Amino acid sequence: MSDQSPSGIPALVVSGFLGAGKTTLIRNLLEDAQRTGHRLAVVSNEFGALGIDQALFGQGEDDRFVELEGGCVCCQLSDELLTTLHDLWERHKPDRMIVEASGVALPFEILMTFWREPITQWAGEALAVVVVNAEQLADNRDVEGTAEQQISSADLLVLNKLDLVEKAAATRLESVLEEMAPGTPVLHSVNSQVDPAILFPPQPTGAKKSRAREQPDVPPHTHESFEAEEIAIESGIAPDDLMTQLQQLTALRVKGVVRTSEGLRLVQGVGPRIHLVVPPSKIPDNLIGRVVAIRRVDGNG
Repeated sequence: MSDQSPSGIPALVVSGFLGAGKTTLIRNLLEDAQRTGHRLAVVSNEFGALGIDQALFGQGEDDRFVELEGGCVCCQLSDELLTTLHDLWERHKPDRMIVEASGVALPFEILMTFWREPITQWAGEALAVVVVNAEQLADNRDVEGTAEQQISSADLLVLNKLDLVEKAAATRLESVLEEMAPGTPVLHSVNSQVDPAILFPPQPTGAKKSRAREQPDVPPHTHESFEAEEIAIESGIAPDDLMTQLQQLTALRVKGVVRTSEGLRLVQGVGPRIHLVVPPSKIPDNLIGRVVAIRRVDGNG
């Protein structure tokens, strides 16, 4: 099955602040592609050099999945992203393409990659999908700056984690998003469940690629500065002690795999909320005992 048409293959830039649910959304889309027979290629960018998303996606042996580590694809890695996308196209001829931005990247600047040669020769319209953590928005936590810039540049917003807020809050949160991104459609979601047909609509028969789109003026690159620190965690640590240690980091986001006294645990933290869950199988040994903590750096980058 293929979405490919004269208008080029559809592409998504999935953005959103740290811990909003981007990885879960893409995992859902990968599972849908496997069911429907679509050839989906993914470029994932983690801020920090640990790089565990490939293992979490279950794509460790699949070279249609490429992980760019240790920088931000909207600035430090923009040329590498261009080369990576075109190499994926040359090798696999996918009929869907996804770029998962790091939680500190701005989707607009990544979208510009799809307007550059030689990408524009095969890429169709690229959609910026920004995942928003409803709990973070309701608490007005870390909303100013990068998160607000991400939301304001979205083509489509996914208001995720609605199960973590009161039901009555959804309408109020939509109003907040409307102020930040007037007229942008908002999808409600729990566990980043979104109908793939909304993100990858079928191409009309006989559609022709439009070359009329003009590149808008490029805003200055002013997203906030963040730092990533890798922390070694000893094997056999008690889960309660691990939780205490991680909470003391006061990080925006923590992510890693640790062997606790109760077994292997995937660490997923967003702000003060930290979860320890049994990870997917086949986590590489070299990733165990390592956690990346991402913090905001004072001042703008």
